[in-house]
Amino acid sequence: MPTSREVVLENVRRYRAIASLYRQTATFRPLQRCSLLAQAKEWEYLALTELESHFMAGALDYDQQPQVAPYAHSRSETMAAA
Repeated sequence: MPTSREVVLENVRRYRAIASLYRQTATFRPLQRCSLLAQAKEWEYLALTELESHFMAGALDYDQQPQVAPYAHSRSETMAAA
């Protein structure tokens, strides 16, 4: 089963591939160029939004879980004993 990170990265890859196709098509269709480039920009924005939401969710999870270095307790106990 894919992890949420893998799902996000796959979505981002797909969004950017679609954006790339719009940009490529724009080079061969000068009359539709502006519209096609606008579509490409929207797909790139979706990719960026997907990444930002994933990392913001990860940051929130990180903030909610206290992180303590594995040696912090043993070191403070050692320093107190000395």
